[in-house]
Amino acid sequence: MNSSTDTIVAIATAPGRGAVGIVRLSGPAATTVAAGIAGTLPAPRAHALRHFRDETGQILDQGLVLRFAAPHSYTGEDVIELQGHGGPVVMDQVLRAACALGARPARPGEFSERAFLNGQLDLAQAEAVADLINAASASAARAALRSLDGELSSRVQSLAAELTAMRVFVEGALDFSDEDIDWLADESLHLRLSAVRAKLETLLQQCARGRRLRDGFVVTLTGRPNVGKSTLLNALAGADVAIVTEIAGTTRDVLREHVNLDGLPVTIVDTAGLRESDDPVEREGVRRAKQALQQAELALFLLDDSDGLNEDHAAALAQLPQGLPVIRLHNKCDLTGQPPARFELAGEIHLRLSAATGAGLELLRAELRRQAGLGESDDSVFS
Repeated sequence: MNSSTDTIVAIATAPGRGAVGIVRLSGPAATTVAAGIAGTLPAPRAHALRHFRDETGQILDQGLVLRFAAPHSYTGEDVIELQGHGGPVVMDQVLRAACALGARPARPGEFSERAFLNGQLDLAQAEAVADLINAASASAARAALRSLDGELSSRVQSLAAELTAMRVFVEGALDFSDEDIDWLADESLHLRLSAVRAKLETLLQQCARGRRLRDGFVVTLTGRPNVGKSTLLNALAGADVAIVTEIAGTTRDVLREHVNLDGLPVTIVDTAGLRESDDPVEREGVRRAKQALQQAELALFLLDDSDGLNEDHAAALAQLPQGLPVIRLHNKCDLTGQPPARFELAGEIHLRLSAATGAGLELLRAELRRQAGLGESDDSVFS
């Protein structure tokens, strides 16, 4: 158990005005402090309607009092929640009253810290609390909730137990190596190890998908000038965030837009077209484009569907960083009359679409999820 003797207090609801505001207390003197504010307290795991008063007896608010006795609470300590009206002034007055009666303001995250120190949460679960609060999509929230429920921890502990059991077996076999039986040649041992390795790889893939949902996916639009990069950025963002003209080289700087594509947070980076130029401003734009590509996790290389992969496009492709995954987007298929499609050539992924009309954008969204490791599965966990 945590040996802290402090009783902490904090406003548990988000800043601003609302119908309900909660002030939470935790610690050995939580019931004493709460009784000084609300009078007689309800039984553990019960609630009661009370007036909230300051240390002088002045009524501050009226609301519900909830009581959780140690160790059956979030922090493992005595916890009291004072649920009143959600005005900032009212909440601040109740907070001040608690401090006047002996509590101190909690540090950021201190309630979860105490839950961890008191064995109510393990480290993965404690981190999942923040992940759940900050989830930017339903998929991210589900992944964080699985970690908060202990799924990640239980699976890691199960793998550790299996590896420990095999280690004991191997060490025992080595200790009795002078016997005629070759215990290490037992096929069942190899099968068990293969099974553990498969489970570990699956878990690592699910954690990687969870990190994508939490941290997002950085995708850079690149290619020659005037192939529709800014038009595609606007189409994915659903707004005119980039200037689009018929003049080649309109984009000079790096534009970043954060979008949510079917539950996947994506940072789309629009860059200047890759070509040689005598214009110093455009040259700087190309330099910044190459710098953005160094930080990308995926490049969407756009080319005009009517041109195909000609020498100019090949020269631009050669400027991309080695090892960076690339999807070749054949844009402006509305002008060539070709239908949107996904196809592979020599192991390279190609998509045909029209950023101007939106045709084929659903193929691109599905491909981005696939490249992020999400696909159709929804079994991600946060680590």
